[in-house]
Amino acid sequence: MNYRIMSIGDSLTKGVGDSTMRGGYIPNLKKKLQGEKGINNIEFLNYGVKGNKTQDLLKRLETNEVQNAIKGSDIVILTIGGNDIMKVVRDNISHLEKNDFHSAKVQYEKNLYRIIDSIRIVHPRIPIILISLYNPFYTWFADVKEIDEILIEWNTIGQKVIDNYKGTYFVHIEDIFKNAHVLHSDYFHPNNKGYNLIANRVFEELTENVLKKYPTKHYSVNNREN
Repeated sequence: MNYRIMSIGDSLTKGVGDSTMRGGYIPNLKKKLQGEKGINNIEFLNYGVKGNKTQDLLKRLETNEVQNAIKGSDIVILTIGGNDIMKVVRDNISHLEKNDFHSAKVQYEKNLYRIIDSIRIVHPRIPIILISLYNPFYTWFADVKEIDEILIEWNTIGQKVIDNYKGTYFVHIEDIFKNAHVLHSDYFHPNNKGYNLIANRVFEELTENVLKKYPTKHYSVNNREN
């Protein structure tokens, strides 16, 4: 089988923090998939842009380049939302409170629905994987206990949105980042080890669920559904 996988989103897709500068979790995931029996070739398209928020991604999904990439892909992997949270943190750095995140959380949910809808309009049956948000703020805000609660709420939203569609999957990575040794020196992005652990989680989801349900390229022609 041949697969083309499109990764799109923010710096987590771009691979910021990866010392090899090869694209974060993607090379690790590709290597793991190439070792799987029955897979002939895996091609990845990396559409990660550092600093992208959900609103930025929505604008990019309107472009011909991105839409054509979606049409020609077999799977989409998303990382988005971390910069939406980070904007609230930066805007309220001197007096950060949980209530400061409420309006951003509401908008995040709306935008996430629009993102999934925008992808499915272009490619109605394409499997979509959304990678969860994680808390990189243990070092910065160890005394702000609400940060963990905020991440739980936002990931609950991500799971809820994904549950409303067929052929969509939510991959949890938040527990990985309770260990500071998986963060880059900026204490925000993953380091090489962190990206490898993300690749492991996505690999498990792909091999245990996605590829089994969509075993052939151009499955949409065969009217396959989850």
